[in-house]
Amino acid sequence: MRQESDALGARQLPEGALYGIHTLRAIENFPVSETRLFPEFIRAYAMVKAACAKANLDTGHLDPGRAGAIAAACDEVAEGRHADQFLVDPYQGGAGTSTNMNLNEVVANRALQLLGRKPGEYDFLSPLGHVNLHQSTNDTYPTALRVAALWLLKDLEAATARLQEVFQEKEAAFAHVVKVGRTECMDAVPLTLGMEFGAFAEALSRDRWRIFKCRERIKQVPLGGTAVGTGLGAPREFIFRAAEHLRGLTGLPLSRAENLVDATANADPFVEVSGILSAYAANLLKISSDLRLLASGPATGIGEIRLPALQAGSSIMPGKVNPVIPECVGQVALRVVANHQALTLAAGLGQLQINQFLPLVTQSLLESLRLLRQATRIFADKCVAGITANEARCRELVEKSHALATVLVPALGYEAVSKLMAASEAKGVPLAEHLEAAGILTREAAAALLAPKRMRKLGYEAGDYADVMTSQENRGSAPDPAEGPRAPRTPHKGEGMGEGDA
Repeated sequence: MRQESDALGARQLPEGALYGIHTLRAIENFPVSETRLFPEFIRAYAMVKAACAKANLDTGHLDPGRAGAIAAACDEVAEGRHADQFLVDPYQGGAGTSTNMNLNEVVANRALQLLGRKPGEYDFLSPLGHVNLHQSTNDTYPTALRVAALWLLKDLEAATARLQEVFQEKEAAFAHVVKVGRTECMDAVPLTLGMEFGAFAEALSRDRWRIFKCRERIKQVPLGGTAVGTGLGAPREFIFRAAEHLRGLTGLPLSRAENLVDATANADPFVEVSGILSAYAANLLKISSDLRLLASGPATGIGEIRLPALQAGSSIMPGKVNPVIPECVGQVALRVVANHQALTLAAGLGQLQINQFLPLVTQSLLESLRLLRQATRIFADKCVAGITANEARCRELVEKSHALATVLVPALGYEAVSKLMAASEAKGVPLAEHLEAAGILTREAAAALLAPKRMRKLGYEAGDYADVMTSQENRGSAPDPAEGPRAPRTPHKGEGMGEGDA
């Protein structure tokens, strides 16, 4: 064991431990979640410490030996080594001070080892006097958060682009499959399965763009501002050089915030980024829910698509396969929305020159980014890429539905089609069969009206119906069939889909 002291007294630590007394007290004070700091955050914080060591070397405040050892120790931490030494709970008081001290102590003690000395020999190289030189938790912690978030946003953008591309591939593959569109879970009008998947892809393209653009909001870092953004206690040259070194170490287009007081006190950029993630989560929730519905059954549900079968779905029902990936994605989406609410409140509850709830902001934002990155990847590769269309089922449901009725409204009128629908239902036969029997529309003509190219055509033109309508019998106020087909007309006010209809 070795002994370390602070303002509260002395404590015993394991001789080989890289953490010190400040970390030990935090472990004892915050046994809250039994979780640990995210590795991206530890890596980012190590790079912040390395950048500061290099800046202190440039300004002559650290000698080459100590600065080099600190930088080398930071490199090891950034590579993922010594992860077992980062033991503070993410949910901690002090606006992140315990995390900062955990970094300072691990880096200092590892640097001491690299210099041939023992952990705890702080009279030679100390966590506060050397590793934390010219820094504060209040500028280094939010800087590390920005760096970690930028890395994860870049990963998420790539994953979202992949998901968008997979949906676009399905859009092309399903372009020929006509199906029933639904509003409020009820049969509506026909469209193609490709159009439905194209709408998913379009929503994702907006998410991809928003995720790309929101990175701009957190590229300015408060490093060098020390406690409240005034830079008090740090040399002017250090303040300029630290951000430059961090930009070189991370490979990110970082810059020092123009107003360091603002960047230290206000967390709204994190709220904005989280809001973008919440919007993406809303799309993922909607899309994953739609896929579950479209694949439902398969015998007694909609069953228009088939999801990849990944695992047995029941311990009691043989052969049951559940839509596990969409369900996983939906749960991730809900968690991200919840994180956004927590983060928003935490940012708003910051007081005066610092946000005391920044640890919650950090954990919420980074968790959302990590969850979305992984969920997006598995959604694309384990689900969407393997979706196939059940073309027979799509065709069956179109024939059973009222889709053809809506298609006929421009030619025959709303009231006339309603009567035809009522007559077909009274006979218990599909509308297409009733129309053929009545001499109004052949089965081939009905199929032509529901052809994929007509679904993709924006609106209709005069003459679109003239070549398929064979008669106008049974059309209420229609003229005598001897008059021949009547040209399409614009429905009167009140006919068809009004403003209040869904």
